[in-house]
Amino acid sequence: MPPEVLRRLRCPVCGRPLAGVPPTAVAALGCPAGHRFDLARQGYVNLTAGRATHSGDSPAMVAAREEFLGAGHYDLISTALADLARAVVGAATETYPELVVDAGAGTGRHLAVVLDALPAAAGLALDVSKPALRRAARAHPRAGAALCDTWRGLPLADGAAGLLLNVFAPRNGPEFRRVLRDDGALLVVTPAADHLGELVDRLGLLRVDPAKEARVAGSLAEHFTPDGTAVHRDTLRLDRTEVRTLVGMGPSAWHTDPARLDRLIDKLPEPIPVTIAVQVAAHRPH
Repeated sequence: MPPEVLRRLRCPVCGRPLAGVPPTAVAALGCPAGHRFDLARQGYVNLTAGRATHSGDSPAMVAAREEFLGAGHYDLISTALADLARAVVGAATETYPELVVDAGAGTGRHLAVVLDALPAAAGLALDVSKPALRRAARAHPRAGAALCDTWRGLPLADGAAGLLLNVFAPRNGPEFRRVLRDDGALLVVTPAADHLGELVDRLGLLRVDPAKEARVAGSLAEHFTPDGTAVHRDTLRLDRTEVRTLVGMGPSAWHTDPARLDRLIDKLPEPIPVTIAVQVAAHRPH
């Protein structure tokens, strides 16, 4: 756990600062009240207080995501985030934002690209999925990783983060505002209406909610002011194996019958064009 991250972590039980237990150890973190949180062998720390509301992405989903992202298919998203991060930080790139938090970080790939763009920043990957955090803990030398449930709160001090990332993940508006500096920014990535459009009808995948943009705005409006939105699109040309991986890493993996899906994918022509379309929005705290 990088020191710049550790000093901003807070006990999820009592809210007091965390440190190594004992101070020279790296196997656990603890607070002055005696609450202790073990570091997993893979490098992340479990900072949930009680049972999480859900277990997050499964090992199979995480493996599929790592394979698909590792092939560069979603580099469009990482690059858009990094470019926007540099833009909102401006001339202070070499000294600010100090801490970048990715709430719902998955494997940490997007966070790693943003940290490469901000050489002075440390990063913290937060996720409720243990399989994802095993990878996120190794995503970047300046990043730490912690297990937490966004709906139950973030294990961070008030105003700890200069930049907060949220990519295809749940949004807790009040908590995001609490941990973000007054001069910080929240960067949110959501799917556009035509995201994966060529596959939705053919494979019976989950559709993007037409009201999603309004729901995102509503979940943040009390604490944030929109500061610009851009839509980024690209067309991938995928073979059937890559389509299986793409479906397997997303929410449709929970809702699609595998045997039926295999039959439908086997009927697809190769290569099949697939639209990647996302909205990348900046929000400022108020």
